[in-house]
Amino acid sequence: MKLKLLISFLLFFTIYINAAELNGKVIHISDGDTIHVLTNDKKKYKIRLNGIDAPESSQDYGNKSKENLKRYIYNKDVTVIYNSKDKYNRLLGTVYLNKQDINLQQIKDGYAWVYRKYNNDSNYLIAEKHARSSKKGLWAGINPLEPWVFRKQK
Repeated sequence: MKLKLLISFLLFFTIYINAAELNGKVIHISDGDTIHVLTNDKKKYKIRLNGIDAPESSQDYGNKSKENLKRYIYNKDVTVIYNSKDKYNRLLGTVYLNKQDINLQQIKDGYAWVYRKYNNDSNYLIAEKHARSSKKGLWAGINPLEPWVFRKQK
C-alpha cells in the first residue's frame, strides 16, 4: 500500500513539475473543446481542452456545446495549465477562469464527455454521471453519439 502511495505521489509530482502555465485572453472558440488564446506578449495559442471530448460542429449539440463554452470564457482572461501537445500541435490544457475548471464545467453542463482514453479524474466522471442522470445538455437527446465514434464514422 505504501508503495502504491509513493508511486502515485511521484507520478503526480512529475506531471506537476512538467506542467506549464500561460495566461491570456480567449479570442476565438472553435468548438466545444478548442479555443484560441492571445497572451500579453501577442502570441497566439490553440488550446485543446484536456480530458474532455465535445460534440463535433456538424454533430448534434455541436453548436450548443460551442455556445456554452463561449458564454463562460469568450473575450475573457484565462489561465491554461498544460504539459503536452496533441498530434495537431495544439496545447492540451486545462482552462481556468478565476480558478474555475472550465473543462469540468463543460462536463457539468452536459456539453462534453469525459475523454476516458485520456482522463479518469473522479471529479469529471462524477460530473458526467450527474449530467446524464439530470438530462443536462446533450444528455437530453436520444442516444447521444460520442464524438470519437462520430469521427470514426466520417
